[in-house]
Amino acid sequence: MKKILVVDDNLENVFLLQNRLEKDGFDVITAYDGRVGLEKIRSEKPDLVLLDIMMPELSGLDVCKEVANDHSISDIPIILLSAKVTAEETEEGLKAGAIDYIKKPFNKIELLARINSAIKFREAKQLLIEAEKIDTFAATVVTANHKIKQPLTIIKLSLTGINRLLNKDDISRNEIKSKLTYIETAVNDIVKILDQLNSIEIPKTSEYLGKIRMIDIDSIQQQTNKKIFK
Repeated sequence: MKKILVVDDNLENVFLLQNRLEKDGFDVITAYDGRVGLEKIRSEKPDLVLLDIMMPELSGLDVCKEVANDHSISDIPIILLSAKVTAEETEEGLKAGAIDYIKKPFNKIELLARINSAIKFREAKQLLIEAEKIDTFAATVVTANHKIKQPLTIIKLSLTGINRLLNKDDISRNEIKSKLTYIETAVNDIVKILDQLNSIEIPKTSEYLGKIRMIDIDSIQQQTNKKIFK
């Protein structure tokens, strides 16, 4: 059951919306001013907010701005409601993060259509974000496997060489030191690769094999260099 928060200082409007939405299968919570409405957005995490613009203390536009600036709730869709809404107020509300607005008095069919559209849009956006996360994770695994394989091979061969040297009667310290140098270099290369992957902010990928992609570490290094020399 989708949860909708109705925020309006007009009790009659709140009751009317609550009654209509509950009949259509929504779980409705209410608030009668902007400040309480903002608190409930943060605590209840509704699937959608129906928000009146004209309210005392904290207006609907102020609530929109607060929500837009709070990463934990900024993806919650807000539909503005107002009987007297100017083009400037509408533009400001949409710029502040509202996804839509409906002028009072509203048509029930239109209201439900706008609500369902906003909720579906959010769900599609969330699915897209999850898909992007999975793709990025997969590309990171491929990159780590590809980039780390060579230094790991060097470490393995060096350890094999050291074991072979240790089994000799005449142990060469210089040869062992040489193998240890190879190991140290390989370890440093692995640490560097992991640091680069850990520093990713906006990952860029490139083709690896077929449809398989990998993280473009060179672009990450370029971004890091730009930050250093700024």
